[in-house]
Amino acid sequence: MKTGRQAWPPRSAVVVNPAKVADPETLRRTVGDTLAAAGWPEPIWFETTVDDPGRGQTEQALAAGVDVVFACGGDGTVMACVSALAGTEVALAVLPQGTGNLLAANLGLSNDLTAGLAVAVERGRRLLDVGEVDGQPFAVMAGMGFDAQMLAATSETTKRRIGWPAYVAGAVRHLRDRPMTVWIRLDDQPPLRRRARSVLVANVGRLQGGVRLLTDAEPDDGYLDVAVLTPRTLRHWLFLAWAVVRRRERVPRMEVFRARRVEITSNRAQPRELDGDLIEPGHTLRAQIRRRALWLCVPQPDRAPDLADNASAAAERLIGEGHTTHH
Repeated sequence: MKTGRQAWPPRSAVVVNPAKVADPETLRRTVGDTLAAAGWPEPIWFETTVDDPGRGQTEQALAAGVDVVFACGGDGTVMACVSALAGTEVALAVLPQGTGNLLAANLGLSNDLTAGLAVAVERGRRLLDVGEVDGQPFAVMAGMGFDAQMLAATSETTKRRIGWPAYVAGAVRHLRDRPMTVWIRLDDQPPLRRRARSVLVANVGRLQGGVRLLTDAEPDDGYLDVAVLTPRTLRHWLFLAWAVVRRRERVPRMEVFRARRVEITSNRAQPRELDGDLIEPGHTLRAQIRRRALWLCVPQPDRAPDLADNASAAAERLIGEGHTTHH
């Protein structure tokens, strides 16, 4: 199996969103000590800013010749790092600090700092597809309509206070909004016309809170999964939500398609999002798949098929080997 660039000792950089980190000194000490115990040199540290949430810092890390970039923040930090790393041989390691952490949730990666570092130290790699909208990569999903409205209605303060359930409050405010008329073109097929509340274009299948919306979406299958949500009443929303939570094979008021290229055109400008971050509203969302474009640090296989269990096992091995960590 290809494993990406595997120089020894691996050089690394940490791209950190300081607004998401409660104790920066402990974070820096834990990362430095753990990597040093594994024989890695001291990482280069970059802080994100309001003007640059991580892409520029990741490009600086690439210019410095690193082999691994640690994204330490929320979904915005991870997405910014992905946008710079896609198409390179340099691996992304996720150290989740925010509320959503969609990529980590979809791949079963642990929220625990020790486990995240252990995964990188063991040097397991997986080559993922990424989606792309107007030249901007995304690792999880892009959306138009209700999902972006929900994000816009959710305050950062509430997210910090209660975590992902904050999105539920944002969603409730928009359940009764009128639908949009959309034309959806999948690859070279004739456009489909729908009255929809939301259209999601997904590389993986889980939403906030670990809810699995698209059961067949895999991040390395060469396809984007497209979910068209068409509820019109509160009753429709309740049936849809119940079926998703219960992991029913058929979800009412939701159609699913697959394609390598997707073009969604609405009759009026709509809010849009990439990987949980709002982008400019627009009438159109054009997405395509980039095959095998991103190296991600994942746990080395253990007995359990779920990556979260493997990450925990990796952390235990790290601690068992006497590598120093601080909590």
